[in-house]
Amino acid sequence: MFRSVRPYVLQAGLDDPVICYQGAVVADPVTGEFLRHVPIPRPVALEAIDACVAAGFHVNCYVDDLLYVAEVTPEARAYADFQDLEIRPVGDLHAWLAADPTKLVAVGDPDALDGLEAELKPRFAGRLYISKSLPHFLEFAHPDVSKGAGLQFVAERLGFTPAETVACGDGENDRELLDWAGFAVAVANAQPEILARADLVVPSVEDEGVAALLEAFLDSRS
Repeated sequence: MFRSVRPYVLQAGLDDPVICYQGAVVADPVTGEFLRHVPIPRPVALEAIDACVAAGFHVNCYVDDLLYVAEVTPEARAYADFQDLEIRPVGDLHAWLAADPTKLVAVGDPDALDGLEAELKPRFAGRLYISKSLPHFLEFAHPDVSKGAGLQFVAERLGFTPAETVACGDGENDRELLDWAGFAVAVANAQPEILARADLVVPSVEDEGVAALLEAFLDSRS
């Protein structure tokens, strides 16, 4: 979410566009303006909500950079506390949703979510981008959305090319990001398919591999 990212970006003194919601939003951290916003069409979102709820999963729904849920469940609490977010319970999400949401997230057991992903990807092929962000989060977005698409938007706006880009990733939702960038980096604890895409593997996230990469780059230019 942009509201989750913005405080850190401003603290770092950055004013370049930031990519949020897996690429569905690119925002100006200074003005708060959404430079790109590709939400899910409401009819498709309602179908996805119904499918997740019928399968027994908690659903997060994001509209206007706010988090809405049917009720405050342990799953909602765990997600919100992880992101330090306010939860807005609205009752039946299907009955409540009147706008095109930016993103949906099903929250639950990782193995159960793997089954839900396998079931829903063919059903929503061409209508939704479906990918895990973390093992217990299955995310749904517009089919034109990915981190790679968000990065391409920023590249065109700022004037750099894939050949001039280094991208770092670890999870399923980083595939398009690494495929777009000219030089792909994975941390050592990344998923196998991400490691296979990498031009370079750095130490794990616990060992601050990305920080080491950035420091090495900066040292090489000093």
